[in-house]
Amino acid sequence: MKILLIRHAEPDYSIDSLTPKGRREAALLAKRLAPLTPVEGWYCSPLGRAKDTAAPTMQAVGAQCEILPWLREFCATMPDPDTGKMRIPWDLKPALWKNERALYNEQTWADHPLFAGGTVPVDQVYAETCEGIDALLAKHSYTREGYMYRCQHNREGYLVLFCHMAVAMAVMGHLQGVSPFLLWHTFCMPPTGVTTLVSEERTPGLVQFRCFQLGDTSHLAVGDERPSRMAMFPEVYNGIDNTMQS
Repeated sequence: MKILLIRHAEPDYSIDSLTPKGRREAALLAKRLAPLTPVEGWYCSPLGRAKDTAAPTMQAVGAQCEILPWLREFCATMPDPDTGKMRIPWDLKPALWKNERALYNEQTWADHPLFAGGTVPVDQVYAETCEGIDALLAKHSYTREGYMYRCQHNREGYLVLFCHMAVAMAVMGHLQGVSPFLLWHTFCMPPTGVTTLVSEERTPGLVQFRCFQLGDTSHLAVGDERPSRMAMFPEVYNGIDNTMQS
């Protein structure tokens, strides 16, 4: 089984939809996804930018996505150490966390003092995300057993999830037993990036999911569309360190 975690196309956050470039990206993504077979399930975040990304694919395959509330963007908050205002718990300046080794640990990261005082607790949202992906996999006969999944009928096929970068990284953290905080801050999924997790069954009936591709945008090259740099900060300091590149 392959799990595809797909970040939405280039967003217009002001209207929770897509930019004109994002709509071109979504159309090229549909050409990549439409031939996939067999797809056991199409799933989508309830947010507009994810649903608008999925729409061209759904039209091409004549299907509808099932909306999963837990696939919305990771909605926890934390006080920003620089400003004191509430913010998302990813994309902190490296100087604020790189030497905090507890954040690298899958067991301890959510207990770090950085997250104290958030209006939506990080550990609560992460637990909801973990429960969500486990329930979805159980629906398809993959039952969590420790850090692996028991499945008596492992097979080739696809589960396709249209979602957001931070929640996709949280899913990966849970599936692979690593701190999502580390994934948030050291990896990037470009808009319409396809992350492929492939079941690996070396003991009969016992599966782990190995990352085969992360944030792949090869479908954009087919249409001469450059990948968006949304979610990347400047390569060279430009004096506006808190501004992502678009």
